[in-house]
Amino acid sequence: MPIKQSAKKAVRSSAKNRVKNMRRSNDMKTLVKDARELLVAGETKKAQEMLPKIQKSIDKATKAGVLKKNTADRKKSRLVADIKRNSK
Repeated sequence: MPIKQSAKKAVRSSAKNRVKNMRRSNDMKTLVKDARELLVAGETKKAQEMLPKIQKSIDKATKAGVLKKNTADRKKSRLVADIKRNSK
C-alpha cells in the first residue's frame, strides 16, 4: 500500500485511466471483430458502412495511448484490404 499522499493519488488516477483505456480498447476490438464476422458471412456492404466508425475508434485509441500509431495504421490498412478483397 502506498504511504505518501502523492502515491495514493497516483494509484487512484491510474485505476481511473485503466478503466478508460480498457473501455476504448474493448470498443475498438468489438467493432473490428464484428466487421470481420460480417466479412466471413459475406456481408461486405455492412462492413463497408462500419468502416468509418471503426477507423474513428482506432484513432481514438491511438490518441489516448492505447495503441501505437503504426499498430493503428496497420489495423486500419489490413481491415480495408480485407473489405476490398471480399467485395470482388
